[in-house]
Formats: sequence, structure tokens, C-alpha cells
Amino acid sequence: MRPLRPLRPCRPARTRRTVAALLLALLAAACGKEGSPPVKGPEIDKLPVYKVDTGFRLPESGTWRKAKSRGHLVVGAKEDQPYLGEKDPATGRYSGFDIEIARMMSASLGFDPKTIRFRTIASANRETALQNGQIDYYVGTYTINDLRKRQVGFAGPYYLAGQSLLVRKDEKNIHGPDDLAGKKVCSAAGSTPLQRIQNDYPDADPVAYDTYSVCVDNLLTLQVAAVTTDDTILLGYAAKVPEDLKIVGRPFSEEPYGIGVPKGDNALRFALDDAIAAHEKNGDWKRAYEATLGLSGVPAPKPPPIDRYPAD
Repeated sequence: MRPLRPLRPCRPARTRRTVAALLLALLAAACGKEGSPPVKGPEIDKLPVYKVDTGFRLPESGTWRKAKSRGHLVVGAKEDQPYLGEKDPATGRYSGFDIEIARMMSASLGFDPKTIRFRTIASANRETALQNGQIDYYVGTYTINDLRKRQVGFAGPYYLAGQSLLVRKDEKNIHGPDDLAGKKVCSAAGSTPLQRIQNDYPDADPVAYDTYSVCVDNLLTLQVAAVTTDDTILLGYAAKVPEDLKIVGRPFSEEPYGIGVPKGDNALRFALDDAIAAHEKNGDWKRAYEATLGLSGVPAPKPPPIDRYPAD
């Protein structure tokens, strides 16, 4: 194992306290221990309320029929991405923009969003969870690409992100991916950003963990030089400790976020496409963004066009 770089001995006391507080919050999000500090996130009373389509029926979807029989949807999500998909370890409540997308879809499919049972699924396990029927659909910064389309279906996209880099505030030598040669850069195992670094920037030294929160922990403790993933995810972490973290450079990819569904369940996929379009048109999408990702200070972008690709 390579020796870790030594910790800097003279961080200001205020900064050390800030970092310690963030690490506690990040570890709580990753481990979900009882009594952990609450996770900063959207305010419940400012989130949109979605009208449930009580007359909705989709008998041609096996996934929908099973959910109807059990009386609720099981939705895969992330739990450690601020303002996107985050779980409060004290209450077990999930919050963020992706969580709101999942709730919108539930209402359109005829299920009260309050009845959703969220299940945290790591990036590397998303396809397996959908293939094995562990979840009905997945909403968690899930980039649509041709390789994944061979294994699962995708509704959407509902958001267009771009890969970027998160570094410490005092970092002077990293301005973009071309500056990563010989440097440790961390991302989630099985993620598109990790694959891009491995394939397009072979001189970098990639490090992979199950969650981005562990990557950020290692960034703050000087064990890696950068964290890379979608700019939406990085904005959330940077917003928590702007004195210590920053995003550098311009996005160097396009990441269309889709809703993962079981392969071959085209009826469900098309119904979700319709639901995304309806919630964009009636303003729910923008209201959800403003109550979640909008808290980072970045205004709501225009939603990307939906890709209604042919049935499998």
C-alpha cells in the first residue's frame, strides 16, 4: 500500500471544526447510525405536493401489477448525495431532487408518494437490483448509455448533468482532468465517471469506493487529490463546506439522468416518460428543483428532451 500523504499540521481551528462536522454528517449518511447528527437538506414544508392519479391503470406492466398487489412501490435511490438523494440517519427520511422525481412518478402511477419504500442501492448494484425485481424503478443520478440499455430500460432523461472535479479550496494545480496525471482521483465503483477517468485519462490514479461520501471524506483528509462525478452531486458537497471545497474547470461530459426500469417492461417505461413530460409542463419539475438542487444557488436549467426510444 502506498503511504498516505501527511496531514497538514496547521489548519485553522474553525476550519478543523467545520471539516469535523462535515465528516460526521457524511459518515452518518453512509452508515445510517442511530443518534447521528441530522443531514442538511430540503425543508419539508417547501417541497411540492403531487396529485395522485387515482384512476391510473397499467395492467400490461408486470412491475406495476406487482406493486399494485403489494400496495406500494419499492424505489431504488442513493442516500449520500446532498440535495439529490440523501437519507437522514435519525429519521430514515430520504430527500433531494431525485427523491422528488421518484415521488412525482409514484403519484402519476396511482400510488401515494408517502407509501414509497425507498431502498438504498449502490451504483455497482443498480442493474442487478432491477433485474432481480428488488426494486420497481431506480432514481439516483443514473446516466443513460447504450451499455446499460442492454441490461435495463430507461425513462427520460429528466436532467442533464456533466462530469466535473471537486478539490480542496487551497488546491492550485488542478484545473481540469488533464491535470490529474499521477494524482489520486476518487469516484464510486461502477459509475460512469470512474470509467471515463480510467479510459480517457489513464495517467490519473483512480480510487473507487461504494459511495461518494467516502470519497469526500478522503478528499478532506488529504488521502486523494480530487473527487470526480456529476457536477450536480459535487455542488451539494461543496455547498456544505464552501470554505474547504470547490469545483474546478468546466464539465467534461454530458450525463443524461434517466429512471431505470426492468428490461422489457416497455409499458412502465413509456408511462414514466409521459409522467416526466406532464410534471415538467405543470411546473412540478421546476418547483422540485428549486426546493432541492436550487439551494446550491444554481438556477433551474431547461429539462432535456425525453428519449422515447423504441420498445425492446
